[in-house]
Amino acid sequence: MSTASKRILGHDIAPGPCAWPLFDVAHTRALEAAHPASSGSTPLMQRAGLAVARLALALAPHARVIWLACGPGNNGGDGLLAAAHLQRWGKQVVASLVHDPLQRFAEAGAAWQQAQTAGVRFSTQAPAHFDLCIDALFGIGALRALQAPYAEWVQTMNQSAAPTLAVDLPSGLDADTGAAAALHVRARHTLCLLTLKPGLFTGLGRDACGDIWFDDLDVTPTDAPQAWLMGSPPARARPHASHKGSFGDVAVVGGASGMAGAALLAARSALHGGAGRVYVCPLDPSAMPLDSAQPELMFRPLAALDWQTETLVVGCGGGQAMADVLPEILLHAKRLVLDADALNAIAQNRLLQNLLAQRAAGSTVITPHPLEAARLLGSSAAQVQAQRLAAAHTLAARFSALVVLKGSGTVLAQTGEPTRINPSGNARLATAGTGDVLAGLIAAYWAAGQSAWEAASAAVFQHGMAADQHPGTVLTASRLCQWT
Repeated sequence: MSTASKRILGHDIAPGPCAWPLFDVAHTRALEAAHPASSGSTPLMQRAGLAVARLALALAPHARVIWLACGPGNNGGDGLLAAAHLQRWGKQVVASLVHDPLQRFAEAGAAWQQAQTAGVRFSTQAPAHFDLCIDALFGIGALRALQAPYAEWVQTMNQSAAPTLAVDLPSGLDADTGAAAALHVRARHTLCLLTLKPGLFTGLGRDACGDIWFDDLDVTPTDAPQAWLMGSPPARARPHASHKGSFGDVAVVGGASGMAGAALLAARSALHGGAGRVYVCPLDPSAMPLDSAQPELMFRPLAALDWQTETLVVGCGGGQAMADVLPEILLHAKRLVLDADALNAIAQNRLLQNLLAQRAAGSTVITPHPLEAARLLGSSAAQVQAQRLAAAHTLAARFSALVVLKGSGTVLAQTGEPTRINPSGNARLATAGTGDVLAGLIAAYWAAGQSAWEAASAAVFQHGMAADQHPGTVLTASRLCQWT
């Protein structure tokens, strides 16, 4: 049996090089069914209860009173077994449940009897004081509006200064999507059991879960995962015998009147990301042909670009002028990163949509935030956020593009590739211009010789890591260019 849970993500640790497989609820339930209690080995619920108790003791070794809120299913059974262990280890344990465990299923009844034998106190209300709470209400149970008394218990957890440890995932969070009920548990720690689930790492998952731990309960899935939590990309050495032509050329098309900054941010990012040469093609005819803060950038008219050798970033600060230049770009650019106003123009124009969909596979990266994705899909940002992985896959299929759906837990989707979710990044990226920086960084990595898939993955991860490693509370896009 495993002796310790593994910490996957936390507020004070950076994502490492290891990629983690993510399994949806259907595959997790199938894995549970393949290891029944009658199999002769230690039942999964027994392993889970012990794992929860061990982690609770490690996280709060000096806690005296521990409150467990237990639901009617397997999650509640895990909690009752954890309660029995903690009571035997000298803690004062109070367990709240309102169902009759003997009327549910055999394992839950056995867990309740073990908790009773150990001396756990049962109450339908939270104790007046507790040092640690364990949320063992619903786990991967269906997303639902919580009813009394569960709603009151969740409110008590969220309002308490004592930390909450969620079992498998916080109650009210959707394990597959990262969407959450209006009232859901906001945990300090989450111990994910058996499999890691996508919803912990995207949408509202990170805010709901806190620090994320994992125990596979000594079970190895045999099915292919539904997604992967990205690890840090391998370091790419720049050979000593290199020159500026070794790392490709990037051209940024954007910067309409009053919005030159967006194009310059993307261009500066490409330059700091390692592109050999970076050109700026401003859509404002009166734009000054010099970036005094970054004189390495070269300004060119659109007609001077080489469609076959340069990697284009199109849309940053493009405004209404984008629609006029996009047809030629979509028809001829060999490598194309579409962002911001390019996506908005495409969303409003069926001809541009068709041109995008007809481009060769692997030749286009689109980088929408949720509202831009919603415009392309004809839906709403709320609908995109409720189904982030599905939205990214729909966009990838509809437009034959690699999709970088930005947000907490950025989703990367491309037809024929396993979905990736990015673990790096934080709220420091919630400032104007950081998306332009990402678009430029993707282009720089792509121009230097990586495939579009690997370039986008590496850029998204590094973009987030720059925010994770930044020492201040505010990170401007200009500063971010120099940290990526």
